[in-house]
Amino acid sequence: MTPGDQARVSVLVEVPPDAAFRIFTEEIDQWWRRGLRYRVAGKRRGIIRLEGGVGGRLFESFEGASGTKVVETGKVTAWDPPKRLVFEWRAVNFASAEKTEVEIVFEPSPSGTRVTVVHRGWAAIRPDHPARHGLEVSPFIRMMGMWWGDLMTSMREHAAADPRERR
Repeated sequence: MTPGDQARVSVLVEVPPDAAFRIFTEEIDQWWRRGLRYRVAGKRRGIIRLEGGVGGRLFESFEGASGTKVVETGKVTAWDPPKRLVFEWRAVNFASAEKTEVEIVFEPSPSGTRVTVVHRGWAAIRPDHPARHGLEVSPFIRMMGMWWGDLMTSMREHAAADPRERR
């Protein structure tokens, strides 16, 4: 593993693994935070979807000046419900050959599911890339960890909204 290559975040959600996997994949638009920091659409109304199965897309659609715009962020490369999901990740400003990888693991725990997100492949993205926001390796990886931490906190809160429906 190359230093500075990955950000890792874990969160405990108080639902079983099958529900956690379903919430992550099928309810992604409900828990994924809004705003320009998290969505291409920014303040505009948009929808994030994750299509199930290998080859499925992670994308956002929203109304632009010339109609509906679809921005694909990634493609599913591993789909193993309710244990694991992997997808390629491409920031909106990545060149066609640039990509990173996001792996999500769902592990049973006594009080629900430990969800771990590992976003790796950053060592292959040049140090002066705009996606790095001018940050050196350590601060950038810390920023990515906080970004995913915000998203996973949002997922945990969404899963806890009505736990009776999730079991």
